[in-house]
Order: sequence, then structure tokens, then C-alpha cells
Amino acid sequence: MMFSWTEKKSGVIAPDERLPWGPTVVMGLQHVMAMFGATVLAPILMGFDPNLSILFSGIGTLIFFLTTGGKLPSYLGPSFAFIGPVLAVTAGGGTIAQALGGVVAAGFVYTLIGVLVHLSGAGWIDRLMPPLVTGAVVAIIGLNLAGAARGMAAADPVVAIITILAVLVVALRTGGLLGRLPILLGAVVGYLATLILRGTGPDGRSILGVGGPGVDFSKVGAAPWIGVPHFQTPEFNWTAISLIAPVAIALVAENTGHIKAVGAMTNRDLMPYLGRGFIGDGVATMVSGFGGGSGVTTYAENIGVMAVTRVYSTAIFVVASLFAILLGLSPKFGAVIQSIPLGVLGGVTTVLFGLIAATGARIWVENRVDFSRGGNLFIAAVVLIIGAADYTLTLGGFSLNGITLGTLAAIVLYQVFGRNDRADDYEFIADEAIERAERRS
Repeated sequence: MMFSWTEKKSGVIAPDERLPWGPTVVMGLQHVMAMFGATVLAPILMGFDPNLSILFSGIGTLIFFLTTGGKLPSYLGPSFAFIGPVLAVTAGGGTIAQALGGVVAAGFVYTLIGVLVHLSGAGWIDRLMPPLVTGAVVAIIGLNLAGAARGMAAADPVVAIITILAVLVVALRTGGLLGRLPILLGAVVGYLATLILRGTGPDGRSILGVGGPGVDFSKVGAAPWIGVPHFQTPEFNWTAISLIAPVAIALVAENTGHIKAVGAMTNRDLMPYLGRGFIGDGVATMVSGFGGGSGVTTYAENIGVMAVTRVYSTAIFVVASLFAILLGLSPKFGAVIQSIPLGVLGGVTTVLFGLIAATGARIWVENRVDFSRGGNLFIAAVVLIIGAADYTLTLGGFSLNGITLGTLAAIVLYQVFGRNDRADDYEFIADEAIERAERRS
């Protein structure tokens, strides 16, 4: 039944529904476009092969779909939480193969946590990470990535602005199928704008004579249509494992936040599938690590697309995964996508990362998190700054970046201060004292 969807042509499209197959295929391509910037950027930063990461993002998404029975709409892509630990391994004299061993270990730990949640229920996860925590985690993912969006947009601010405006116009001023394709169409407009304003080549040869970096087609012509990526096997080293395996904790928080966000957007309780979501993500991470790809997680960029389009059908992620596998096996298509100018990617990610942060706030609103309570207010305040400013803590060679550190801070601070909100106690006592004084007077 997981491959059976009820066709629906308008309105909100639920996970077990789908648009007609034509629009579904186009929307699948849009999700590939949304994930591509981060899917290429993350492995490059870690020293992994981007084509392998694209391939394993598609394979991992299919694994996730099958493991969850097609109940959770999500795309899996390289997790930025792995960047710090992987770089710590390689900077300390380790190899990429040893880092891959750590990725496999993180996936194994993550899978074990998923089995535990599946067997025992998600109640303890809810107690450990209530809406205050998950909303903060989702928000800091978007805020933490804001710097990456800014860096890409800075390469060509004019094109970035054009792309942003195109996305907004399509999303807010059109309807029907066009209104559901703001990211894809916005990227196309930005791409064409680059060609018109900048021309082609690194120096730009525009028909309008405007300077700046143009669209680089050099790799497109040289790339073959079909080619198998260079797979790499992992090497298991205890030092690398000790540095990378703890990333599983961050993945748990990320996935929990994403699933709660999608549940809030679809008005469905998806928490019963949380354990299977962890298992699917963990197994996908192990498969990726064994082949030379980076660790994967549910992708916030694609949640941003769902928030814009209101299409949550799991069918589009099956289509997107197949597109990604084809891209991974076709250097030619991969080169075309990689030719997308940074200004275009900067405009698209500005919208998507902002939507991720806003989705975190939506979790707070949907669950009526009370910020008049001192504990909630202070915890959220600290966590947001840790994540947005990308605070980094290094312990024995293991680095915790803004997302991971903010996630751990949210969990620990809530357990210490959120459950016994003394600020509220003092406020209540003060109010009572004032009322007694007024009655006496």
C-alpha cells in the first residue's frame, strides 16, 4: 500500500495523496533542485565526492521511504553536523577512509536508537525533546545555515535578489501548478538572468556588457553522459569513531524536529513513526558510509519546499530519489546542475533557510509554547544565539558546531530549568504578595 496514493488536484496534498503524475514528476525535480546546493556543498567541505553524495542521497531517500512505509514525507541528504567531526579527523592526521568508518559507526548508533524508540515508543523522546526543544532545534538549523546562504548570495547579489523576487512572485502571485513550483521556477529565472546580465565563462561575456561571473559550461561539455562514481570503502579507526559517532545525537534531534514540523504542517500525528524514521535514516547513513558518501539526515530544505507548496505527498520523494540516482550516475547532468550560479543558489537558499527557521517558530505556535514562562524564554534565547552564531566547543579533539551544540544545550537546559521553572515560581509569589497587599489596603 505504500506505493498507492489517492490522486488529488488542488488544495493541501497529504502524505498518502498525490497530484497527477505529470505535476508529481515536476515537483520531484523541484525537490532535487532544493537539496542540490547543500548536497554538493557539504561533501566538498568534508572532502568527499559530491557525485557519490548525490547518488547516496537518492538511495538513502528510498531506504527511508521503505522503512517508514511511505508515511513520512522527507528527503535525505548530507548532514552538516558531520562537517566538524570529519574535519577534526582529517586535520588530526586521519584519512577520508577512517572518517567514513566514523560515519558508518554514527549510522549504527543512530539505528540502535531507532530500534529502541520503535520498541519502547516515542514518549521518552517527547519528554526529552518537547515542542520548546524541537522548535528551537528546527529554528537554529535555518539560522545556522544563514551564513552559507549569505556567502553564496554575496557572489552575485543582483542575481540573488532577482531569484528571491522570482520565488516570491511565483509562490504568492500565481496559482495552479505554477504556484507549486516557486523554487524550480525561481532558479530558472535566476539562471536566465545570469546569462543575460553576466553571459558565460568565469569573467562573463554578457550581451549587455555587464561584468561579473557568468555561467560556466566548461565542465558540462567535458562530462560523459553516463559514468559510475568512484566508490571508497571505509576504514574503522577508534579515534575517528569516537569523534564522529556522537553525531547520532544531533541526527536524533534533527529528525525529531523535522518530523514534528511536518506533523504540524499536515495536522497529523507522525510520532508513532519516529522510531522507523530513525532506523531508515541510520541505515541510509551506514549504506552511504560503506560506499564513500557522507552521513545523511532528513533535509530541512525540502521541508521548506513543502511549507511553500503545501504538497506533502511521499510520491514526490520517490520521484526525487530516482532523479538523484540518475544524477549520481550521470556526470553530464551533475555538471549541468553544478553550473547553477552561486547567486541563484544564494537566492534560493535565502528563502529556504528562512522558511526552516520560521517552521521552528511555527512548532512553538502550533503547540502553544508559553513564552511568558521565564524558563521557556531564557532557554529559547540562549539556544537561538548558540545556533545562529555557530558557537563551537572543542573537547578532546571533538568539535561541537552550532547545530549540535545548540541541540545539546536545548535538551540539557530544558531538563535542568524547563521542568522546574523557578522564574515562574517567583513571579507567582510576587503576584500573590501584591494581591494580598491590595486586599489589606
